[in-house]
Amino acid sequence: MKRIYFLLSFFPLLSEAQSVQFGDTISAPSFYENVFVKPISSDSLSSSFFIFIKKEVKMHKHLSHTENVYVLEGEGEMLLGDKHISIKKGDVIFIPKNTPHSLKVTSISPVKIISIQSPHFDGKDRVFIE
Repeated sequence: MKRIYFLLSFFPLLSEAQSVQFGDTISAPSFYENVFVKPISSDSLSSSFFIFIKKEVKMHKHLSHTENVYVLEGEGEMLLGDKHISIKKGDVIFIPKNTPHSLKVTSISPVKIISIQSPHFDGKDRVFIE
């Protein structure tokens, strides 16, 4: 409970939050093939997810929404447009709409991220690129 009080004392707007989930308490199931997605919240303006990636996310783009990624755990090599970047815990990545991107995990443990996508993400605008 001290943890919640600490956050609320510095960020008064959180006191009106409809949902609070702490990243260090969220885990993937004991077995999943490559990618596990746990929805956090969604409305017409945005969708938020915890995503666990063991191996890779194939090259794709989103036709009508942007994505913000915060890396909670793990490391990887990301292709973002035409740039190769190394990502690690604490990194924040902004992915504009129509920007091809992919990820190859380089750490032994899976990459765990928070992905915030806007507007609402239903998967229909994701286009995989060969």
